Amino acid sequence: MTEVNVINQTRSLEDPLRVKNCESFTCRLKGLMFQKHLDPDGGLLMTQKGESRANAAIHMFFVSMDLGVLWLDKQERIVDIKLAKSWQPMYTPTSPAKYILEIHPSRLPEFQIGDQLSFE
Repeated sequence: MTEVNVINQTRSLEDPLRVKNCESFTCRLKGLMFQKHLDPDGGLLMTQKGESRANAAIHMFFVSMDLGVLWLDKQERIVDIKLAKSWQPMYTPTSPAKYILEIHPSRLPEFQIGDQLSFE
């Protein structure tokens, strides 16, 4: 699994954010299940083939920590943001998304709907 740097082109991030890039179905299904903690500068970027609300839904079963979740469209623009609570059944974005970025919840204030991101 490769790592990518997350760049917020709309507003600068307080600290660098480097996340694991997750493209396979198995990787997306597992997500951050069974992890005990998430570093504030880490996370997981899940990529789908196309934009969808249903396919961009996440579950929090076997996730023992809260997560900040950003959904992005195919232009890498944030379309929804949620604080996902551990052990909740499901979270679905309000708009179709191609990318799901799971980060430490303390980083959520650094992002807003409409922000343009890029991954390097």
